[in-house]
Amino acid sequence: MNGKEVLFIFKNGLRKYSPEQLRHIPREGVWSIGQMYDHIILVAHEYLDCVEICTASTEGQPLGKTPAGEQLFKDGGFPPIKIRLPDEMNAPPNNSTSKEDLETRMEEVMDRLDHWELKASTINPDYKVKHGGFGWLNAEEWLELVKMHSRHHLRQKEELERYLKMET
Repeated sequence: MNGKEVLFIFKNGLRKYSPEQLRHIPREGVWSIGQMYDHIILVAHEYLDCVEICTASTEGQPLGKTPAGEQLFKDGGFPPIKIRLPDEMNAPPNNSTSKEDLETRMEEVMDRLDHWELKASTINPDYKVKHGGFGWLNAEEWLELVKMHSRHHLRQKEELERYLKMET
């Protein structure tokens, strides 16, 4: 499943949620569906910013991925587990964004992903930006990371939807 297909699943999924469902936090320590969407959008833009930085680079980077980065790309995605970032990197996403705003922002991410997918193969693969956990990634790897990260959250989406069904 390519990146746009995954994001399309999320974008289309927005139609079925009421404003209350988007903001509903099922229990302490669990995000609402709206917060999950906000997180996916913010991270996708962050990773696409790194693609842009690779494009603007003029100097190659000889270093590569960390062992965790090598494993992630070898596996083609995140493991099917919940991942919790350190507290300083784990501020809760926005829980007040409207469905319409999330749809618009999701469309912007999809357009931006399309734009860079067309250009990524022309960007020197030695031009890289460092990811805190996965090491030095080039433009094509950052694009792949957008896809892997979004796919990873499909499981969370299903879990949050189960909470909604249990509580109705």
